Amino acid sequence: MKGTLRVVDEALEDETRELLARRAARLREQGESTVEEAVHWIAEFPLGEERYALPLESLRAALPLRMVTPVPLSAPAVIGVLRFQGQVLSALSLASLLGGHGWRQDPAVLLVVDRGDGELCALDCEAIPRPTTLPLASVEAARARSEGPVVEVFTQDRQLIHLIDPRRLFLRSDVGVRHAR
Repeated sequence: MKGTLRVVDEALEDETRELLARRAARLREQGESTVEEAVHWIAEFPLGEERYALPLESLRAALPLRMVTPVPLSAPAVIGVLRFQGQVLSALSLASLLGGHGWRQDPAVLLVVDRGDGELCALDCEAIPRPTTLPLASVEAARARSEGPVVEVFTQDRQLIHLIDPRRLFLRSDVGVRHAR
């Protein structure tokens, strides 16, 4: 009986090894044919008739615009100030910072963003952005072609998105974007 069990065990081991070898070969073939493209996560939103986005890693929060206290006689791009997690932040007009692009509807949302230097500020927006991705190779190529704060990137379905680089945007603009302390 022990001899019979040993033969059965060896046959099962051979069958198991063969099955695992076939599975491994199938997985190797799949891995070679489905190479995942690296992606860049963004927060996409409308600005007028166009699609804009911020890098998702720079977005800290989306808040209602009504939380802003207006600041009389401030720079044109400054909407006001607001409190966020114990800090007083400048609330800025994104359309104004980008050179006067108009909104399709009145902004209702503030996006709290890291400016790229560790400081936070808030930008007005028409709607809460939706997270999505862009091909990383397309983003890098667009950044290499442009020195400005906005780069034009095409999605995989050939839609144009204007990707805002917060660091470049706030380096170029001097509109009272420092913390209101």
